[in-house]
Amino acid sequence: MAIEIKLGERLAKVELLAEEGNQIKIMVDSKEYNLDMLQVENGVYSVLYKGRSYNVELIETDSSKKYSVNTFYHSYDAEIIDAETKYLQARNSGNLEATESTITSPMPGKVVKIPVELGSEVKKGDTVIIVSAMKMESEYKAMKDGIVKEIYVHEEDIIDGNQPLVFID
Repeated sequence: MAIEIKLGERLAKVELLAEEGNQIKIMVDSKEYNLDMLQVENGVYSVLYKGRSYNVELIETDSSKKYSVNTFYHSYDAEIIDAETKYLQARNSGNLEATESTITSPMPGKVVKIPVELGSEVKKGDTVIIVSAMKMESEYKAMKDGIVKEIYVHEEDIIDGNQPLVFID
């Protein structure tokens, strides 16, 4: 599974291809790298690449996905941009595809529970569907008072991101 890492102003797609002991094969923006990597102490790594040795120190900041990265000559701010981070960024910026009437999930997942039925009267804030994504369950709530007019999915269904789930009129 690929993740994106923001290093300073650069955004790189990084994927772990293989790992055997200290030998690691990764792909960064479609280019493969074979590394010999060893954790020397907590947060400090020795990396061998093409016969050259690099020491890298990772210092976790206020978030478990943000680090200060120090090498002998440079320091960088790094952030891991995974699916959860993208979801939270979209949620916080208000750019989700859901409308007041249509409930959607911004990411793929599995429908865990639908506590409403067609014709149910719901109040703003009532839970209308629960979706499991990335080992987390998210409750999607009615954004307005209304009647459940459509339920597009069933419990246990696998859903796509931004797929309509429930319509409230």
